[in-house]
Amino acid sequence: MTEKASGIARTAQIVRFMLKYRSAGIFTGLDLDAAELHDEDMPSDGRPEEFVNDLEALGPTFVKIGQALSTRPDMVPPAYLAALERMQDDVSPVPFEEIREVIEAQLGVRLSKAFETFDESPLGGASLAQVHRATLRDGRAVAVKVQRPGILDQLYGDLDSLASVAGRIDKSTDIGRRVRFADWVHEFRRTLIAELDYRTEAENLDRFAERLQDYPELFVPRPVWDYTRKRVLTMDLVSGTKVTDISGMRRAEENLGDLAGALMRGYLDQVLVHGQIHADPHPGNLLLTTDGRLALFDLGMVAHVPPRQRDRLFQLLFAAVDGRGEDVVRESIAMGTRLEDFDEELYQREVGQLVSRFAAHSTHAKSLSEGRMMLELTRVGTACGLRTPSELSLLGKTLLNLEMVCTALDPDMDVKRVVENHLQKVMQDRMRQSMSPAKIAGELLDLQALMRDAPRKVSDTLSLLSENRLQVKITGLEESHLMENLQKIANRISAALVTASLILASALLMRVESTMRMFGYPAIAMVLFLIGTGLGLTIVISALMRDRKAPRSEESGPR
Repeated sequence: MTEKASGIARTAQIVRFMLKYRSAGIFTGLDLDAAELHDEDMPSDGRPEEFVNDLEALGPTFVKIGQALSTRPDMVPPAYLAALERMQDDVSPVPFEEIREVIEAQLGVRLSKAFETFDESPLGGASLAQVHRATLRDGRAVAVKVQRPGILDQLYGDLDSLASVAGRIDKSTDIGRRVRFADWVHEFRRTLIAELDYRTEAENLDRFAERLQDYPELFVPRPVWDYTRKRVLTMDLVSGTKVTDISGMRRAEENLGDLAGALMRGYLDQVLVHGQIHADPHPGNLLLTTDGRLALFDLGMVAHVPPRQRDRLFQLLFAAVDGRGEDVVRESIAMGTRLEDFDEELYQREVGQLVSRFAAHSTHAKSLSEGRMMLELTRVGTACGLRTPSELSLLGKTLLNLEMVCTALDPDMDVKRVVENHLQKVMQDRMRQSMSPAKIAGELLDLQALMRDAPRKVSDTLSLLSENRLQVKITGLEESHLMENLQKIANRISAALVTASLILASALLMRVESTMRMFGYPAIAMVLFLIGTGLGLTIVISALMRDRKAPRSEESGPR
């Protein structure tokens, strides 16, 4: 009973938080006028910073929600997005004895048996974990990431409360139908739970290290699998300087532009070739090592992009960088879900202007913010009735973070040129692969099978047609809302016919003399009239009170 009461209290706390910022446009969607506002146009009344502080006060779950919201410009106004990007994930450290208990319970051995040395003072801490420096028995220096005790139960409780609130919003509001908060919470829950399994992060470290072998400028620490469990991750210790702390003298002495270019190209390969989006490559997750390489870590939040969606993302990004607004519109519509009130003409006009504005901006500045443009596409789509996929906003956030890192490494770097040149290289590689002997042989085999089976299938179809035996079956109709609604209509019509017959019969019987009277009229006629009137009122009340507006249709993919 206490646990249920605490859950209700937590839900009420979440609802109060959402209502507090509803007037600021948080969680309520943005119109096109709001989409035109930039950070400098927003009033500096301190509410964005207060919003971030309130999120941090709600606990670790909402710190992560703040990081996720920073990828959703369709939910959060620009000034709030900027504040979310500055959100701090620093918390007070967990007492070392609690950390020791977690490590020993996960590894199944005493801490002194597993490690030669273990520093009790953490290297860093966050809302979900903290990291300690240690040394293995063979002298290898490692970093040990340990999940904070009790964090999982707290996350599950908060996520259950969020799912309950989101489901109600989706059913009762128009913006809920547009954005689908319940789907967003479900996706966030799945991603966050996966992030809490450090074995998944260890797999991501190995995978990224293998796929970035063509970029010697980049370094990914390898996990130590014998010392890695669900709540404990042990990996190579990385020492270096944060990208944001690099001095101007070091930039002048070293050519950091090559590092920035390799980082951008490597991440583009991860997204467009391998289908993996690391949504959090911010400067805090990148170190410039002592040997002049760029180290990547904290790979817990990695999203997978299916091949078809990957191709569309590539074509959309290529068209955006090339300034082809019509192609951007076509690909974004094909990727998204059109709601019934989708205004395609308005969307085409707004996206065309957006792409033209960014293309014109690139002629006056050395860097074009492709990431910002991807996020703006999400915002404009929501305003026009197009629900864009989460991969689009994740790509935008990733590119935005990469642009920040590249600017920190080399302020003079032309990010647009690097992206455009690498997209052309990826396109050339794809063309070569499509013309490879193995690919051509596979397509020829498919064509051979089609040519072999086509005459027989055409002959069978013509035979059925000539004998009038061709049938088309539509499955699922018996379970659909159509049959249910048809039954309701039939029942309504039958009840109306019976009502009309009773009223007509009572009118005819009014002229028949009878000794039984009611209210001065023949009793039988009066009874029939009252029954008919009652049925008629019941039908009218049912139509007014119970009939609901049919749910609006949605359409995914190209038309």
